[in-house]
Amino acid sequence: MPGENLSRDEAQERAALLSVDGYEVSLDLRSAVGDFGDEPRTFRSVTTIRFRCADPGATSFADLIAPSVTSVSLNGKDLDPSEVFDGSRIVLDDLAADNELVVDAQCAYSRTGEGMHRFVDPEDGEVYLYTQYEPADCRRVFANFEQPDLKAPFRFEVRAPEGWVVWSNGVGEQTDGVWRFAETKPISTYITAVVAGPYHYVTDSYERVFEDGARLEIPLGAMCRKGLAPYFDSDDVFEITKQGLDFFHDHFDYPYPFGKYDQAFVPEYNLGAMENPGLVTFREEFIFRGKVTRASYERRANVILHEMAHMWFGDLVTMVWWDDLWLKESFADFMGSFSMVEATRFTDGWITFANNRKSWAYRADQLPSTHPITADIRDLEDAKLNFDGITYAKGASVLKQLVAYVGRDAFLEGARRYFKRNAYGNTRLGDLLSVLEETSGRDMAAWSRAWLQTAGVNSLTPQVLLDTEGRIDELAVVQEAAESHPELRPHRVAIGLYRRTDGGALERYARAEVDVDGARTVVGELVGAEAPELVLVNDDDLTYCKIRFDAGSLDTLRAGLGEVSDPLARALCWSALWNMTRDALLPARDFVDLVLRFAGRESDIGVLQMLHAWANSALTYYAAPAWRETGGRLLAEGALRELRAAEAGSQHQLTWARFFASVASSEADLGVLQGLLAGTETIDGLEVDQELRWAFLEPLATYGVADEGVLAAELARDDTASGKRHQVRCLAARPSEAVKAQAWVSVVESDALSNALVEATIAGFSRPSQRGLVAPYAAKYFEVIERVWAERSIQIGMDVVRGLFPSLQDSQATLDTTDAWLASHEGAAPALRRLVLEARDDLARGLRGQACDVAAAR
Repeated sequence: MPGENLSRDEAQERAALLSVDGYEVSLDLRSAVGDFGDEPRTFRSVTTIRFRCADPGATSFADLIAPSVTSVSLNGKDLDPSEVFDGSRIVLDDLAADNELVVDAQCAYSRTGEGMHRFVDPEDGEVYLYTQYEPADCRRVFANFEQPDLKAPFRFEVRAPEGWVVWSNGVGEQTDGVWRFAETKPISTYITAVVAGPYHYVTDSYERVFEDGARLEIPLGAMCRKGLAPYFDSDDVFEITKQGLDFFHDHFDYPYPFGKYDQAFVPEYNLGAMENPGLVTFREEFIFRGKVTRASYERRANVILHEMAHMWFGDLVTMVWWDDLWLKESFADFMGSFSMVEATRFTDGWITFANNRKSWAYRADQLPSTHPITADIRDLEDAKLNFDGITYAKGASVLKQLVAYVGRDAFLEGARRYFKRNAYGNTRLGDLLSVLEETSGRDMAAWSRAWLQTAGVNSLTPQVLLDTEGRIDELAVVQEAAESHPELRPHRVAIGLYRRTDGGALERYARAEVDVDGARTVVGELVGAEAPELVLVNDDDLTYCKIRFDAGSLDTLRAGLGEVSDPLARALCWSALWNMTRDALLPARDFVDLVLRFAGRESDIGVLQMLHAWANSALTYYAAPAWRETGGRLLAEGALRELRAAEAGSQHQLTWARFFASVASSEADLGVLQGLLAGTETIDGLEVDQELRWAFLEPLATYGVADEGVLAAELARDDTASGKRHQVRCLAARPSEAVKAQAWVSVVESDALSNALVEATIAGFSRPSQRGLVAPYAAKYFEVIERVWAERSIQIGMDVVRGLFPSLQDSQATLDTTDAWLASHEGAAPALRRLVLEARDDLARGLRGQACDVAAAR
């Protein structure tokens, strides 16, 4: 990473000096196959850039990360690569008004998912390539000006091994062994793309006739590795794609601008997906090898639509610099749910948004690294870390609030004007706010200051006073903010009053939608209503806040959370209770008890899966250490009970089976898993497919029941890339000092593993039941992280620093050690310090939660 960073100031200076007319990029990927021995595997990359300079005679630079450069030519003059290239930049002196730069380089294939990633399928030995660039890894594949505001048209040509197919952003044709692609519209470097290999490819088409009679036809394609072809439900992918294109054409009034629409599901992908225009890339785990729940299909649909929204928010109109990353990610996150709910079969998507996505935002917004949605991004390392819960989920939540604030029609009309005014250009915050002010008549500057330019999350708590007849005499909402981020924001909220019906259900009988502003807001609309058993602030999830409960409402939920009849209201209650657990206001054992009593009645499968994840976290990080064994036993007993009671073959049954495997620890529990694997024990309707087999093997490996031979036999049964990842995770999970030492060395001291196998090894290394076994690595962690950050790619650095932090050594001593490292490493890379600060905050929060849980036991 040294020398590879780019600051915002440098980018601004270069943008003021240069404008780019076009790129021609020629890649020779024939080296992807064949035996290279011990030599680093590279490919030839030749780039021609035509650009203008506003100040002839000035000096600038191009970006390139490559093992070697064969030649550099600027305006017909050959430059000595050893003098102008330092490993990440090419110095360009004495620029003319009009310039042509030609760079011939040997670029490296990647094993970390950054740049040109090369994957060898263990199933059949086939090689697959794809690119991934955001925010700045395009320079690992060809020379360029790597910043979002220097847009240009691109022409690609690619030489590939015989029998391969190559895709890029534009339509391609093969002639004499060379794939040539149509010139793109002006786009940023980070969304150019190449996918190459013997992929399984399926086609379809989308047609649209507009009101003026214009006809639009978009060729559709979808691809995956050949080994995944039997599982590839491309029909469903195309159905969601067409529904999304219809929705965005209906609401954006700007036809899809990038010609074709390919979607590639690729191996060892670091992200969920990437919005390359005309060639979207997804992690191949969205192709399901076994039975999954509706929530998995909903998640895939949401990601497909999120990336499609980027074609307008991000690709057509792009932020100037990464400070305004929210201009694409927040909008895509919001539009993904918005379009999914209105255009697909997943009409309950706002429940998932409230329970899952916002949970991510709430956590991120309480870390010491929290930042305004419009962040201060000093450099590329800052940018990489800001693809976080603030930029995505909080930003999307705030946009949901904005729609309530300005109105749906004004919001969509603002988007339409924004696209038309800024097509193929770059924008800042003010460009969007100005059109929203036009369409809504609202003061967007004040809204922006409160919501986009300040950090932190507010909490809203109801206060209820009753009159002598048992009716509401006064209802107020109290707003609080953290001391570190004291901003009290304006909120448009719905307040729901709930009471039990004759049938026992908790149902809403009164609702008021009001503006909450300041420390205390009186809600006059509900005065005189009958006394509620539950007051739900932010009913319908209109705003972004932490919900709190008055004492009576909390008692109601403790006694009857499962009786809340509306699934969104119930999801909001669960989320609020989890936030209280994380804030040490609700003992972890009480949250676990609520899950045990009421999760079995949860109808929404996505909410149920979140409850399982939260229950595991409550037990691992927030429960008193002395109660963990008891809590684990109770969760395992409850999970097995629900598993046996669930409807045969249902998604609830599958979800409870996976949760049971995650909490199983006793000899009896592990015996049940062994029996299910062997077929000596059955549960009516539960199909133990290959993915579920690995889920059952993981706890068996963790507790030493499944040894290396058992795992090798399972890999032989599932000798695929997915099987290898599962096996590596299970191998690292075994309870042995030697196993942990080997896992540590393979991740920290070696770069031989691919990104996917690094992730799998880290996941297996840290098991909650093995706190003592991994304790010696707490000190080693702080000895190595600065070196790891300096020597490894930023993606692997992030994986190691986050994944190996000694969070399981949850004691004051670990907190003190972390503080000592931070105090003695003030000069460490800011991005590295941020990761350690975040982990430290999670550790401190966990210790506060444990203290709350201990107090509850007294």
